[in-house]
Amino acid sequence: MAASPRHFLDLRDFDGAALGRIIASARQRKQARSGWPKGKPDPDLPLKGHMLALIFQRPSTRTRVSFEVAMRQLGGEVLALSANETQIGRGETIADTARVLSRYVDAIMLRASDHTHLAELAEHATVPVINGLTSLTHPCQVMADVMTLEEERGPLAQQKIAWVGDGNNVAASWIQAVALLGGELRLGCPEQLAPEPRNLAWAAKNNAAIRLTTSPQDAVRGANCVITDAWVSMHDEDAASRHNLLKPYQVNAALMKLAAPGAMFMHCLPAHRGEEVTDDVMDGPHSAIFDEAENRLHIQKSILLHCLKPGA
Repeated sequence: MAASPRHFLDLRDFDGAALGRIIASARQRKQARSGWPKGKPDPDLPLKGHMLALIFQRPSTRTRVSFEVAMRQLGGEVLALSANETQIGRGETIADTARVLSRYVDAIMLRASDHTHLAELAEHATVPVINGLTSLTHPCQVMADVMTLEEERGPLAQQKIAWVGDGNNVAASWIQAVALLGGELRLGCPEQLAPEPRNLAWAAKNNAAIRLTTSPQDAVRGANCVITDAWVSMHDEDAASRHNLLKPYQVNAALMKLAAPGAMFMHCLPAHRGEEVTDDVMDGPHSAIFDEAENRLHIQKSILLHCLKPGA
């Protein structure tokens, strides 16, 4: 009987040691490429002859480019599809699409409008499926975030992290990361936009050091790293209400002064400057937003290798 495919769906599917190995592999590959031309492939070409399908139900910049470049640098090929270009957009079931694509490609990355689409794709695919973002979680992003934080400040277990704003999909993956890798996470969110209770309950069962507050000041005070995200995502229809709720949660110079001296600032991008974060924080000396974006490339490589060539 064929082995089950090695999916990468959510951080909570792994233990801390496995996540640590993926991050360590990404760090090693990044170091090995230091000074190389961006278009030059990795010398070992571990994914030569492999094909990755990228399916986008939502627009993307960093996820699409990082996965395409990662796969090509590893020696593989990429087929990028929008939902409107496939029969998914005309009513074909996710399950049937999974079965068909599994005959053509070696792995599938889905950036989904609904988390149930990811679950159905993974259930019926016979090749690895990677979560490129869903309405509930964004594990690839947070793996890059953790890598970035650890490069600058050391192990996550030693960090105090503040999340400010909407308790969204990125916040959900941060909850899972801290539960598995350690550290302290304080989430400053409006009550109406708090993280999913079931995610917090799962983290509590794992004895995670996570605290939820409605005060952005309480969340940020003494933190080594402050993180936020856009107030309105592409699936949100209540933009005006969200802006009213989240105005007090803007990350600005006054809020950052409450953090530990030299605290890092991170944002998964795209950012709406002047809304969830001010320019002086975005462009300040402790902003790691572009290091974070670069590390998407390196972590995608490690995730692809985990799914397709374990041990490579």
